[in-house]
Amino acid sequence: MRSQVYLITGFLGAGKTTFLKRLVQALGERRLHIIVNEFGREGVDGALLRELGATLDEISNGSIFCSCRLDKFEETLDRALAARPDCILIEASGLSDPTNIRKIMQLPEFAERVDYQGAICLVDAVRFEKVYATARCCKKQLAAANLVLLNKSDLVSPEKLASVRESIHAQRPDVRIHETVRGALEPAWLAELTSAGGETPEAPDIPDITLQKHELQISPRCTAAQLHQMLRILGEDSYRIKGIVTLKEGVYLADCVGSMLSLTPCADKKAGTGQLQILAGQGLPVRRSLRAVTQQYSELTKLGTP
Repeated sequence: MRSQVYLITGFLGAGKTTFLKRLVQALGERRLHIIVNEFGREGVDGALLRELGATLDEISNGSIFCSCRLDKFEETLDRALAARPDCILIEASGLSDPTNIRKIMQLPEFAERVDYQGAICLVDAVRFEKVYATARCCKKQLAAANLVLLNKSDLVSPEKLASVRESIHAQRPDVRIHETVRGALEPAWLAELTSAGGETPEAPDIPDITLQKHELQISPRCTAAQLHQMLRILGEDSYRIKGIVTLKEGVYLADCVGSMLSLTPCADKKAGTGQLQILAGQGLPVRRSLRAVTQQYSELTKLGTP
């Protein structure tokens, strides 16, 4: 029995986890195994996905497609295949370069057990131009994509959507693109996936030295209003801020992409790590913003080592 494998990619904040939940619903009663890859040391998406009822593995602290975590990914995939699930869903880190995915699936230990369906790439229609210009992994994710979904399409004008489509097709004129809101999925789109398309280009295994990674510890004495203000200060100077933190009012998921931020109560009261993972790129003055936050809230914050 061969297990179908779907890869979900997309830059930080594009909506991969929300889409993954929709994909699980679309796949119905099939037996599923989910592999979640988080770039930071503390997994956040895994805590959010446990409610789905599928078997879940988390690989944190690096991209599963780079040499530092590839062995761990292959071990996890081998263990998942041994259980013979109908489908394996892989949510890659938003900072991943997945252009070697076909090579991995064609390894002797996987080739006879995997039916690779292809890669679905989530694109944030609001922030596409910014991340496409500053993050090389964004281009690599599009290079590996068999299907592109323009998420948050309700938040931009038709002219902006047309511009994003044009930019994507300039790199990948062959790829299918659909617009979506909050990761909504039409089941017919899955039929458009194909693993028989052209090979993705080889990419050197070179880390993106322009990436800035920071960790901010939040005290449980902090209020939701205070954290909201911190995120407003940090948001525009970063790509993505995410973490599950314990505040005075309870445990919350903090999620910030640019000016769009949310604090959502978490049902799991033990999930809070108190750490915010902050990722930014070259030219973004996030260090200045972090200094402002830690000075203004010196008794509630502490910079960590990412």
